[in-house]
Amino acid sequence: MNKHPVVPEGAKAVGPYVPAYRAGDFLFVSGQIPLGSDGQLVSGSVEDETRACLANLKRVLEGGGATPEHVVKATVFLTDMGNFGAVNAVYGEFFRNDPPARACVEVSALPKGARVEIEAIAYLG
Repeated sequence: MNKHPVVPEGAKAVGPYVPAYRAGDFLFVSGQIPLGSDGQLVSGSVEDETRACLANLKRVLEGGGATPEHVVKATVFLTDMGNFGAVNAVYGEFFRNDPPARACVEVSALPKGARVEIEAIAYLG
């Protein structure tokens, strides 16, 4: 298999993994949590965290030669499903046209105490 790691400038990993892998016509983007450029968790509302996750996702997508329009599948992880409406509203602003397939699940915890994490698969074919 022909796979290549994608590590855009400014992308932060909080463990032993890469931000994304390009494999053929697909780009597999690791979960993005709301880290700022300083590597610290963005403070503020769950909407602020979601915007930061999506900004990080966009940075990694672009580093792999993709845009949000290339995303065919996304998974959203929330520590509280009570935040679904707020997160969904921001997510809808990001994926305005032709949104990808998506799953949203509640988890007990996320790295660094984040409330939101978003991963994606993009198709570049």
